[in-house]
Amino acid sequence: MNVPSLLGDSQGNYRVHVVGNSGTGKSTVSAYISTRLNVPHISLDALFWGPGWATPSDDEFKERVSSAMTQNSKGWVIDGNGCHSGTLISDHATDVIWLDPPLWFYLPRIFWRTLLRLLNIIPTCAEGCDETWGEALSTKGIIWYCISRHGYCKHRFGEMLARTSITKGGNMRRLNEWDGDLTMWKAGLEETLRTH
Repeated sequence: MNVPSLLGDSQGNYRVHVVGNSGTGKSTVSAYISTRLNVPHISLDALFWGPGWATPSDDEFKERVSSAMTQNSKGWVIDGNGCHSGTLISDHATDVIWLDPPLWFYLPRIFWRTLLRLLNIIPTCAEGCDETWGEALSTKGIIWYCISRHGYCKHRFGEMLARTSITKGGNMRRLNEWDGDLTMWKAGLEETLRTH
C-alpha cells in the first residue's frame, strides 16, 4: 500500500498534529513541515505556559488553540500533546505524526537543550518561563519529566495508533527516528511536494 507522507484534505489543505514525549523532536519536525507547506507552526507550549509558568484554565487554553487554528485557511502544524485541549486538535487534524524514538536516543537532546536554556543560549519553551539549575536537576525538571513520561507516551499514543493508524484507514503514523523512519518520511514528503 503506497501511503503519502501527508494525507491533507480534498482541497489540498494540511492540518498536522505532531505528538510525542519531550525531546523527541516535535518542534524541529513541526518547523520543517510548516516551512515546506507554508502554513503556521503552532507551539502548544507557547500557548499554554505564561510568565512564571502560569497556566490557563482548560477552557481558556482551548480558546487559545482554537483561535490559532483558524488563522490560516490552508492549515497549520501543531506541536505538542494537547492534553488540556481535549479532542479539539484531533477532531480537526488531517494527519497525526507520533515521534517515537527510543529513550536512550533522545534523552541526550533533553540534557543538551536544558543546558543551552540554562546558559541563555537558546530561548525557553515559552516567554517568561525560565529554568533554574536546581529545578532542572530535580524531579520537577524537564529531564525527570522526560524519563518518567516515556512509558506513558508509548502507552497513550500506542493505543491511539491502534485505533487510527494510517494503515487501517486512519490519519496517524508512528515515526522512529532511530530506525530511519523520519528520514524516509521526509524524502517522501519532498517527492510529493516536487510532483504536485
